[in-house]
Amino acid sequence: MDIVIQNTFLPHNDPDASLAFYRDTLGFEVRNDVGYNGLHWITVGAPDQPGTSIVLYPPTATPGITDDEKRIIAEMMAKGTYAIITMATKDLDGTFARLRASGAEVVEEPTEQPYGVRDCAVRDPAGNLIRISQLR
Repeated sequence: MDIVIQNTFLPHNDPDASLAFYRDTLGFEVRNDVGYNGLHWITVGAPDQPGTSIVLYPPTATPGITDDEKRIIAEMMAKGTYAIITMATKDLDGTFARLRASGAEVVEEPTEQPYGVRDCAVRDPAGNLIRISQLR
């Protein structure tokens, strides 16, 4: 079987703030930017990984979602418990310094974890948890 990860989806509630975070702070390139009926989808990705993207999407655009589910999603996003993504970098300390300087909400500073990974954690503007590991 030959399967690769092409896209992953993270919710956003402010396209401008999300764009600034992923493009300007993390250095991702914008691959697609689509607005439709007052909603906004932005596809970003690492320049050296053209086949893998993150789609920042408005969670209220999910087909079939109820008003109650929209409320629950908004509450979970506000708490930072709705979505997570794990990334990796060769320069964890430099990446963390850039994230902190940008005003990103720091969840955990670079730490040697008991399970053998050195990583940190921040939240993006929508509250999504981003864990970044040190490549070894």
